[in-house]
Amino acid sequence: MSEPAHQASPGAGLNAFFDANGIAVVGASDDVHKIGGRPVHLLRKHGYRGPIYPINPRGGEIQGLPAYASLRDTPTAPEMAVLAVPAAAAADALRDCAARGVRAVVVLSSGFAEAGEEGARLQRELVAIAREAGMRLLGPNCLGTVSVPNATIGSFSIVLEEHMPPAGQVGIVSQSGNVGSFIMQNVAQRGLGISRFIATGNEADVDVADGIAALAADEQTRVILCCMETCRDAGRLIEALAIARRQRKPVIVLKIGATEKGQAAAASHTGALAGSDAVIDAVFRRHGALRVQSVEALLDIGQAASRLMPGRLPKGDRLVLLAASGGFGILMADAMSRAGLTLPALADATCARIHEVLPLASTGNPVDATAQMSSRPDVLLKLLSAVLDEPGSDATVLFLSLSLYNTRLRGVYLDALARARELHRDKLLVVISRGPEDAVREIDALGIPVFPTIDAAAQGMAGLVRLGQLFDGALGAGDIESASTSVTPTQAAPLSPEVFRNEYQAKQALAAAGIPVLPEAIAATADDAVAAAGRYGYPVVLKIVSQDIPHKTEVGGVALNLADVAAVRAAHAQILSSAAAKAPQARIDGVLVAPMARGGTELIMGISRDPVFGPVVMVGFGGIYAEVLQDVAVQAAPVTETEAEAMIRGLKLFALLDGARGQPKADVAAAAHTVARLSEFAVRHRADVAEIDMNPVLVRPHGQGVVVLDALMIPAPAVKAGR
Repeated sequence: MSEPAHQASPGAGLNAFFDANGIAVVGASDDVHKIGGRPVHLLRKHGYRGPIYPINPRGGEIQGLPAYASLRDTPTAPEMAVLAVPAAAAADALRDCAARGVRAVVVLSSGFAEAGEEGARLQRELVAIAREAGMRLLGPNCLGTVSVPNATIGSFSIVLEEHMPPAGQVGIVSQSGNVGSFIMQNVAQRGLGISRFIATGNEADVDVADGIAALAADEQTRVILCCMETCRDAGRLIEALAIARRQRKPVIVLKIGATEKGQAAAASHTGALAGSDAVIDAVFRRHGALRVQSVEALLDIGQAASRLMPGRLPKGDRLVLLAASGGFGILMADAMSRAGLTLPALADATCARIHEVLPLASTGNPVDATAQMSSRPDVLLKLLSAVLDEPGSDATVLFLSLSLYNTRLRGVYLDALARARELHRDKLLVVISRGPEDAVREIDALGIPVFPTIDAAAQGMAGLVRLGQLFDGALGAGDIESASTSVTPTQAAPLSPEVFRNEYQAKQALAAAGIPVLPEAIAATADDAVAAAGRYGYPVVLKIVSQDIPHKTEVGGVALNLADVAAVRAAHAQILSSAAAKAPQARIDGVLVAPMARGGTELIMGISRDPVFGPVVMVGFGGIYAEVLQDVAVQAAPVTETEAEAMIRGLKLFALLDGARGQPKADVAAAAHTVARLSEFAVRHRADVAEIDMNPVLVRPHGQGVVVLDALMIPAPAVKAGR
């Protein structure tokens, strides 16, 4: 039985998981420590107000409630059912749900796709039953759902054992139940309220994209925290992120797990460099999700964003740093600079206001208020007012080391922060402090984000700046709206297998797509090579042409800067001789003759095929920079020219293209145009092409364009090159 494709858009039909009028627990138990007993126990403990129907073949009474032998026997039809039965019994239980008109089903049980082929077959059967009945199916092998405001629980999470988390505005969606529960617990411990929690498990039907979209549409949720192990459907994830952006709900993602090995067998530089983890990272950036690298960062930035949304995220990356110690100020400056944030010089008027309060204070950035800020805490409000009014700043970051632990100082400092927040409601103030915990909570409750360490604050501020750019529109439509929705090329007619035969054929196909290449010809004999060189003008380049030799230099198959007839004849003979010796089985089509290109910077551009996101375009610096530094940028294809230029400008070594050390500026616009055309070619021919490697691509000085000097095109497995 094949699994039907998704019929619903992301998030559709999930409301019953969070606001069900009636819940049945199939496989219910009197033992509150068993999976079948815990949902009943938790629903009763935390005050769920709808009917609870324990289902057990024995009937009778379970945990003080009437039990029913079958779901078909309940007095009313529950909107949600929780299945805690063995895998082999799940299909029959699900059929009962379908017959009773249940809208949403949580399958807590394990023993499905994660357990082998028989389990996978059972899982496919569940999906078919659910989709035929129009039910949404969560799991199997999942930790279920929790809706905190109304105690709608379809879970056995231990986090709910003692207390229900406080109700609030943080939504959590996680593929891992245990990681999701850990996040839920830590969010609650920080004093934040939770709206909804959903753990998707095997994702037979409801997936992480459904969770994101449902939380984005949920009025209770302001910020979405997501833990993702893998993406199974690129289109649904992208659509869900678009929904969240339209609803102005920040999505902060912890992507866990080793880099996928979808490119492990890549035959080109491009395939080796454009790994799947880099691709999903790029997709998140394009569609407005903020990726973090740790649970701590997820919690820190999520907490800060929940306090600032809507409307007070930073509009730029300019920070003013304030500390009572020059040493701490330097540590702050180092960390913020490493995070890519800007520390502008203060305006003269700001410096004057600071000196009016503290004549000895340093008015650089960071501002060193010296120990006077601690010995005279009454000046703090005046200092904060001065820096918060700084016109060239987007946020102020205040470091408090030990002050809040001092009984005398604590009240004064908290009062100053409260007054500063009241007087400067439209300004962003951030505090770095480890505690004490109750003081941190008091500051956080003022709407002032608190980070525990300098490094956490640096990464957190960088994340908030990114979110601020997203919601302020500063990133531009090209960076937010996928090029795949605005410039998606239609599927073209199949490519001729000949285009995969050799470099010459590959470049001819690329040239037809608007990608610039040099004039060149294949020479079967030395006389042919000399004739071609005469047409193009010296110096010239000679290269072996063979579908069996993708890396020509490894067999001595390249000769550069040939200045006359004698050199061409000698090189022609040497290339054929070397190829015959080092690759005796290779099929040789001849020797390529082309003009020797000079002047410019070498990039590598290419296409690989990601197992989830499809064609991926890559651009980076060529030569040793590609292999040693891996200075590359990737994005799911196609990309607009604006996106392509942003990719190029984001390279670590972009200064080499931008006139570093007096060099002429490169034609970045022409390079971006080429990347965009390559990405469109890849999408048009996604059924035929596995990889394209254009290496090197010579980017000439501004106004002189680019030219592809070498190209390798690798067919999709079904395409047989040259046959």
